[in-house]
Amino acid sequence: MIVAGFGFRTEATVESLHDAFDLAATIQPDALATLADKVHKLSGLAQALGLPVVAVSAESAAAQNTLTHSQASYNVRNTGSVAEACALAAAGPGAKLLANRIVSGDRLATCALAVRDDRE
Repeated sequence: MIVAGFGFRTEATVESLHDAFDLAATIQPDALATLADKVHKLSGLAQALGLPVVAVSAESAAAQNTLTHSQASYNVRNTGSVAEACALAAAGPGAKLLANRIVSGDRLATCALAVRDDRE
């Protein structure tokens, strides 16, 4: 299972999300994920890519160990990286990040990929 997790500012556009995805997605994910209160904003990209969206609770995101440790993200969302936390939470137990989050060119969105080996 491979999940592309997203974090983004309110003013992010579908283009912002798509740019972050294009920069981060070195392999095709099985799903997209973001915080439950932001799922609606991700629906346009999910539809364009033909992928489902997983809604991640704030509690589940905060429980994840992220590679990135953004103080701004901690202050607002209680996690070092919303994109990394959402990818990990949605991929499930034992998931690992493929790399740190990638920031869109307009700096409004981030994307990170997490993978869980379903053979375990």
